Amino acid sequence: MYDLIIIGSGPAGYVAAIRAGQVGLKTAIIEKNQIGGMCLNWGCIPSKAMMESVKLYQRISNDSARFGIEGIDKKSISFNWTKGIKRSNTIVKRLTGGVEFLLKKNGIDIIIGEAKIISPNSVLADNRLLETKNIIIATGSSSPKIESKFDNLVVEPKKLFTEREVPQNIVVVGKSPVAIELAQLFNMMGKNVSLISDSSHIMPKADSYVRNYMESKLKKEKINIIYNTQITSTSEIWENGTLNLSGREVECDIIINASDRKANIVPSDIEIAEKDGYIIVDENCETSVKGIYAVGDVNGTAMFAHIGSAQGLFVINRLKGIEAKLDISKLPMNMYTVPEAAQIGLTEDQLKEGGYDYKVSEFPLSANGKAQTEGSAEGFVRILSDNKIGEVLGVQIVAPNATDMINEAAAYIQLESTVYDIAQTVHTHPTVSEVFMEAGFEAVDKAIHK
Repeated sequence: MYDLIIIGSGPAGYVAAIRAGQVGLKTAIIEKNQIGGMCLNWGCIPSKAMMESVKLYQRISNDSARFGIEGIDKKSISFNWTKGIKRSNTIVKRLTGGVEFLLKKNGIDIIIGEAKIISPNSVLADNRLLETKNIIIATGSSSPKIESKFDNLVVEPKKLFTEREVPQNIVVVGKSPVAIELAQLFNMMGKNVSLISDSSHIMPKADSYVRNYMESKLKKEKINIIYNTQITSTSEIWENGTLNLSGREVECDIIINASDRKANIVPSDIEIAEKDGYIIVDENCETSVKGIYAVGDVNGTAMFAHIGSAQGLFVINRLKGIEAKLDISKLPMNMYTVPEAAQIGLTEDQLKEGGYDYKVSEFPLSANGKAQTEGSAEGFVRILSDNKIGEVLGVQIVAPNATDMINEAAAYIQLESTVYDIAQTVHTHPTVSEVFMEAGFEAVDKAIHK
């Protein structure tokens, strides 16, 4: 008899498992593919590794002379996808090996196989019936497949970061930050890229100010954005390297499927309530069946690894009798675009809808000394604060390291800090993080360097 069985070993599942082991819960984790799930094996980590390779390629090609480096022949420089993938694979292997080590170190039974929930207290896996007091579903999500009768035309996310020949004309299907990231990655390699969104915009959960900034950025990079177009099958629309989209022809050698993901639903003999392709959970991440929880992408509350991990830790605390509240609005949203974007708290659209009396304070990276020296002065920090007491209600950042910088804003949000607190927090000089202090000064009175 287990205290807990976790189905899925991505960041939501393996973090919960490690913590469960640390607090003395007898735990098993079931994984049908690879330890680490999508994020470590074919999602977050490989894509970030390849993005860093491409960024370096771009910097050597475009900025070396500006930084005083001579002797580089731009015509002789090229990007080798296969070598980039080999570096990525090394990182993935190191990280997944580390996760497996930590699971075993904390006494977690690792079971490789497909799970099926038989009852609220039993799971079938690897031809074994396992009894348990509680179950956590952490099976993640995946993009619905794009049907195609043409071999190798459509590349699903799981197969993208492998050794391959990368053709010239790339079509990315999707509107999420992941889709934008992939479009920019191939564009920076010198490929001809089109991005197909099934709505009238991209990055739907981003603050509209950030969204508009990134749309403008993509257009400057000559990424062809096609709105209000949905592709579920290529059979009728692709012929000899061309997509025909209602009379609009788009050059296309491969299609990368980065469309909006849906939950990977675990087979079950009992009914677990779902809505819009996700498992329904309450504020405690508990499903409609008592003792069965769902964390991470599978519950549809947020599609970010760190939020899945936070939910996993939250459930383990509850199982150990620790009462708390998990407010997802106080957790950051990262977008690994170029430059990166990140946000936390309420967006300006939400403030307007809620009738808040608020103030917007913005400071550009172009006025920051460290950003100038690094040659990466594109972006801004934007603080939304309450006009009455100055409480920080939301923060948006566009900057090369926005996904790291947002964690300072997370601390402000968690502590219900005011713009006065930010202005009084002395930041070391020269650092890019000084833009926070400047934005705080701007909210209180006036920025020093603006």
